[in-house]
This record gives sequence, C-alpha cells and structure tokens, in this order.
Amino acid sequence: MDLKQIEIVGRHPGPRLLILAGVHGDEYEPIAAVRRLADQIDREDLNGSVTLVPIANQPAYRRHSRIGADKLDLARTFPGSPNGTPTEQIAHAITKLIQQSDLMIDLHTGGLAMEISPLVGYMLVSDPATLQKQRRMATAFGLPIVWGTSAKLEGRSLSAARDANVPTIYAEWGGGGGCQADGVAAYTTGCLQVMADCKMASAPTAAAPVDRCVIEDDRDTSGHLQLNYPAPHGGFYEPTLALDSAVRPGDELGRLFDPFTSQATSICSTQTGRLITRRVLPPVEAGDCLAVILEDPAKTGTNNE
Repeated sequence: MDLKQIEIVGRHPGPRLLILAGVHGDEYEPIAAVRRLADQIDREDLNGSVTLVPIANQPAYRRHSRIGADKLDLARTFPGSPNGTPTEQIAHAITKLIQQSDLMIDLHTGGLAMEISPLVGYMLVSDPATLQKQRRMATAFGLPIVWGTSAKLEGRSLSAARDANVPTIYAEWGGGGGCQADGVAAYTTGCLQVMADCKMASAPTAAAPVDRCVIEDDRDTSGHLQLNYPAPHGGFYEPTLALDSAVRPGDELGRLFDPFTSQATSICSTQTGRLITRRVLPPVEAGDCLAVILEDPAKTGTNNE
C-alpha cells in the first residue's frame, strides 16, 4: 500500500515526529491542519524530522466516509497486515512508520455523525517515562480537556504506539461535516506547541491561557467512545442538550423518533459528568453511539483499584 507522506528533515539532530490525519475519511480539520504544517514548519529551525501523513485512509476519503469499501475501521485495524484488505494494508504501513518514530500525534474529529468537545488524550501505558512524556505532550497541545484512558484497547494507532513504546497523543475537535477554521488553527498551533515542548522547534506565538480539565480513567473500556449510549433501535435522532453541558442521571440527552409514527424514545443519562460527544447526524441505526459523558472516576468512585 502506497502511503502518501511529506517528510521534513531539519538541519539539526532531534526526535522523529509522526503526525497522522485522515485516519477516518470524513474528518477534515486534521487534513487541512497537516497541509498548513507542511508550509509552516521551518527546516532551518527544525531539530529532528517530521513525517506528515495528510490523508492516511485515502479509500475512505474518496467515499466521504469513516470507512473504506472493505467496511473496516482503520482506527480498529492496527497493526494490520501487508497482504490483507486495503484497510489492513494501510494499518500495516502506518504501523511501520510508528515503529520508526520517536513521537506521534494522531488528529481526529467527530466526522459527519458526531460532534466532540476539543480534547487531547493518551493511553495510560505502563512505562512511566513514556506516560510522563505523553502527559507533557498533551498539556503542551493546549486543548481544554486532557483525557488519559485505558491502555487495554486494541486495534488503534495508539495501541501500535504502545507496543512500540512510542509516546503518542491523539486529539478530537468538533465534527458534523465541513471544515471549521477554529479547529484547523487549534490543531496547527497544538502540533507546533508540542514540537516546541519537545525541543524540536521554536515556540509559536503564545496562545491564550486554557482553562484545562485533566482526567485519567483507567477503567478497561475508557476511551472507547462508540460503546456509549447505543441507540436501542433505528430512527431519527434529535439531541436535547448542548455539547459541554453538565449532566446527571436521568437528564435527557436526546430523543430517538420513529420517522413514520413520530413515537419518541427518550435517551437519558445514567452518569454524572460532562457531555463531550453527541450524535448530530439524525439517521441512526440500532447500536450507533448517541452520546459520551466524561466522568471523573475520582469523584464517582468507579475507578479501577
């Protein structure tokens, strides 16, 4: 599988940073941000090298979809296979890039279906030095939510990085279609700020201070967004609450309508926390994720011991 990439090699030695965009073909802010980075990274000021992958999942991008024609989700297919389906071959090629890197940033959005609060996350890996590096990178990126989650989830770029002991963060910003300028700017600045923190480049223009929420949740399925609030049946979904709303058990998150009878099923919270993901694409199939609530396990008493 021919994986299109842009290689920027600095004049001075330093880390090898991999930045991925377009792992899902309907996530556009990361693609635009990587294009900006290709223009803004100065080789003369760069210590080390940066490998940019503008559209990792080209088959899905051409379909305007999260997935390619083989129906596999690239973000669940790592480490892939050199002789598998197109998605498996892409995962294999990216895994090799990860193994050759010292650091990685994987940029995402909610795609066409979901809207996600700006956040940066990482796996709670067992290696203390790698975990501490990830925490630093996540803080430097500069988004308002920092979320450390389970290291037990498989099939992801983060799990391939975990296995290669490569410090890695991912980011989520917005979604719902289109390409929002604020998200592109946040991602461009975030990557440059991580590079500065890692002594790869000079710091960009100072950003405004961020009121940051930091939560680490080591429960086994933390970070698996698609498991949350699955639709009990197909229909037409209308969210009730705005993104970032505070929620408690019993609060209505949205209503799922039968489009022919108008019979409504109320989707209610079972948690206390903050609504960080909501479904914005109305057509829903049974099992589709409708919402994600960010809990603080230290406050809810649900943390693994």
